[in-house]
Amino acid sequence: MKTSEKAGYVKRTQKDYSVSFKLQVVQEMELGELSRTEACLKYGIQAKSTIREWLRKYGNFDWENQLPITMVKTPEQKYLS
Repeated sequence: MKTSEKAGYVKRTQKDYSVSFKLQVVQEMELGELSRTEACLKYGIQAKSTIREWLRKYGNFDWENQLPITMVKTPEQKYLS
């Protein structure tokens, strides 16, 4: 980490975060406790894209197989909608 003495700004890199920390942030987001913006503010993470990568790597969502699925309605469902 590099610190600027003037502003007290701390520049973090990806290597500064432990796996357990990343998992904690991902878990809080998947439980709906935090949004990406809230996580950035709460934990001092510079970019929302960093968290997005953690979600892809450690989250429960299957990013590899995400496909839009269109389901055909049955005749009964057509009448109900």
